[in-house]
Amino acid sequence: MTRGFGIIGTGTIAKIHAEAIALLPDARLAAVTDTDSGTARNFAAAHGCAAEPGLDALLARADIDVVCVCVPSGLHAEIGVRAAKAGKHLVVEKPVDVTLEAAGRLIAAAREAGVALTVISQHRFDPGVIELKRLIDDGALGRLLLGEASTKWYRTQKYYDSADWRGTWSMDGGSLLNQGVHYVDLLRWCMGPVTEVSAVCATLAHDVEVEDTTLATVRFASGAVGTIRSTTAAFPGFPQSLEITGTKGTAVIEDGQLVRLAFADAADGSAGPPPAPEHPRDDARTAAADPAAVTPEIHAAQLADFLAAIDEGRDPAVTGDSGRETLAIVRAAYESSRTGHPVTLGP
Repeated sequence: MTRGFGIIGTGTIAKIHAEAIALLPDARLAAVTDTDSGTARNFAAAHGCAAEPGLDALLARADIDVVCVCVPSGLHAEIGVRAAKAGKHLVVEKPVDVTLEAAGRLIAAAREAGVALTVISQHRFDPGVIELKRLIDDGALGRLLLGEASTKWYRTQKYYDSADWRGTWSMDGGSLLNQGVHYVDLLRWCMGPVTEVSAVCATLAHDVEVEDTTLATVRFASGAVGTIRSTTAAFPGFPQSLEITGTKGTAVIEDGQLVRLAFADAADGSAGPPPAPEHPRDDARTAAADPAAVTPEIHAAQLADFLAAIDEGRDPAVTGDSGRETLAIVRAAYESSRTGHPVTLGP
């Protein structure tokens, strides 16, 4: 069965969604819409689909089963709730929204309408991350002790000035919520629920109202501890990294690739280097320095899982609740920095 897709918002990330949809044999892009009708028409012409004059027109189309919500983060719930009420399955770009209240409204609307909801966290589908999660689940790293997530990217002032919603609390969030959130999600996914967050956030290099640098420590329900670093001020931009340390070994991910794996019971303390990546990373052009430098294949993998979940009547690999749990960690970091005290997270 071929599913028809609609894209709401035709900014930078929408191109990745369109290209990801094109990679799937059981999906096609039917229409897009944007508050800027000219941008929508140009986007539609480039991707061989229709451009609708407004959201209601797109949601009224019977040939659209799934919508990708690619508007600014602070509008995710508002747009997603309308799409859910129209009976459309929902693919929401990260983060799920900028507040927990909004995230809750969106999740409730999807549940009430009986539609599926996923929040983009495509890095869970990176080959190296899949292998890391397998090692953790198989107990190869032993009892987990320490998890470290780092996003040291670079964004110019011109990036923030390119749209009036960028770098605002109401529509965007800072380096942790916009750029770092992917590896916050991976940290939680690998290490388990977070119970406490302490953080310092600062605006150090940009003229914006949000933070551009965050350093946080976290406690996990298991008793393990962790750190989170995020910034958009690290010239020229470095690979995102995730390090997981257990009683039996340590694994290191960089930009979705498993770059180091060491086991304590190996004769020399190491399992040797992991296999070479099938597609070596091009450090000259990555999302670390260029927001548009995202390839569609991993988005396509998440969309494929989402379509399979709809067909099989199961939850997708990344649920709305999962997106909310990741958002809760970010919001706790912001609250801790504001108050100067640790923030406890509930179950």
